[in-house]
This record gives sequence, C-alpha cells and structure tokens, in this order.
Amino acid sequence: RILDEMLGGRTNERIFCGVSMYFAERFQILSKYPANYKQSGIIPLLDLAQRQNGGWLPVSAMDKVAQIVGSAPSRVYEVASFYTMFNRTKVGKYFIQLCGTTPCMICGSEDIKQTITKHLGIKNGETTKDGLFTLLEVECLGACANAPMIQMNDDYYECLTPETMIELLEACKKGNPPPMGKWGSLPMNGQVSCEGPLGKTSLFDEPGPVPIPEGRFVEGNVDPASVKEHMAY
Repeated sequence: RILDEMLGGRTNERIFCGVSMYFAERFQILSKYPANYKQSGIIPLLDLAQRQNGGWLPVSAMDKVAQIVGSAPSRVYEVASFYTMFNRTKVGKYFIQLCGTTPCMICGSEDIKQTITKHLGIKNGETTKDGLFTLLEVECLGACANAPMIQMNDDYYECLTPETMIELLEACKKGNPPPMGKWGSLPMNGQVSCEGPLGKTSLFDEPGPVPIPEGRFVEGNVDPASVKEHMAY
C-alpha cells in the first residue's frame, strides 16, 4: 500500500532508466536487506534484469544493477560472470541445458544430445536461426534419479527418450510446452516425480508431532549428556 501511494496507484508500471526494471519488484527485493547492505540484492536484481531482457544480461543491465545497489560495476560483473545461472550472451526463447554428467550419460544423455542437434540443426553452444532454441551441455542438475534430463528455462523435463525429446521440441515450436507436474518437474514417461514403476510404496501417512514429555526443563537446567532426549530427538 505504501508503495502504491508512492507511485500514485501505478505499482505495475514499468520505470525505464537505461534498462527496464519494475520499480515495485525492485523495491520488494531491496526491502529485504538493511539500507547499508543493499549489495546483498545483487543476485536477485540480476535475475530480475535477466528475465526482463529475454534471458540474458547486457552490460547496461549489469551497470543498472550496480547503480541501484550503490556498487562499483566491476563488483556486479564479478557476480554475473561467476554464477552459471546468468547468461552474458543472447540465448533462445527456450534455453536447453542438457545434463551430461555420469548418471545422465549412462542413461542416454548422448542420445538425447544427438536428437536435439539433429532435429534443430545446431551444435552445443549454438542458437537456432529463428532464435527459439539454444543448446548447452552442463554439469549435474541434481535430477539423477530421473536421468536423462534437461532444464529448459526454469523447468525440468526428465526420463527423456529421443522420441519424447522430439515431442517436447515440437510442442515448444508451437508455443505450447507441456506444463510442469505436481512436484515442479515433468518426467516424460508418465511417472510422478521420482516414483518407480510400482508407484508410491511408502510414506502414505503424515507423521505426527514428536511427543514432548511434560515437565522437561522444569528446573531450567539441561544435562549435556541427555540433551538429545530433552530436545525430543
């Protein structure tokens, strides 16, 4: 409400200054940090700038972030060049990061890579001429149980085969990529999250609260030798 009053009811309006940054979102990010620690907001501000700039960070965007947090531009460049989540060159509308680490490689990531390169006519690190797809082979993305997999923009597509990979690419060409599943990823073989072929086999009930004996800490002292018991471990 305060922000709305500051902007005269225009909280959704874009404020352009060198590079577009939503003032409301910028305000919300910086409000999480003390005024003398605005530089703590560099990473979320870079992420915001990258999303508003089609998935990559030009120098002007990094300079704008430096201006907002009161930092030397070189400090922002250091952050943007250190974290692989930031792209300093243009990427396609659908940025495909293909995991090529051992579990995915054993489960067929090379076949998925060959399928993508053949179907789209690009190699690793390249972008299609229409600007739709960029392919980049990366290190482990942490979905080893559902290998092989890709991360496309923010979303994980897992349990891939050459056939389902082509289906995914064609859906993206039509501007209609499959929606994510219940748990924020989409195994392309129909399973749910990391469940096996038998489905869910355990953890059917929610565990109840840990029983806490009455009178603990009644004397205000805890014996270090029995601290686990007192903490209900």
